[in-house]
Amino acid sequence: MDLDAKVCYCFHVRRRKLMNFIRLYRPRVPSQLSECGGAGTGCGWCIPFLKELYRQSVEGGDTSELDRLTPEEYEQQRAAYVRSGKGTPPPGATPLPPDDEPVTR
Repeated sequence: MDLDAKVCYCFHVRRRKLMNFIRLYRPRVPSQLSECGGAGTGCGWCIPFLKELYRQSVEGGDTSELDRLTPEEYEQQRAAYVRSGKGTPPPGATPLPPDDEPVTR
């Protein structure tokens, strides 16, 4: 995913904003990324990716999982996460894409 891709769909926080926040404020723990526009405080889907971004800033290296996904794949995986009942987006969050496959329960 490029720098202009959303990482937090609940609060519309893009990767560029998160990277600038990390560079400017140097958070001490990953949870402090929530101070960047509320990232990670909605449905919870982006928390592992926020931890990756934080780890990258502290340890260096790549963000293999985040870099591997296209924005479309990321959005579809988030939709599956929310539809499975693991998180509830707040009002104003980016709507889920259409569900192309029926959900079996």
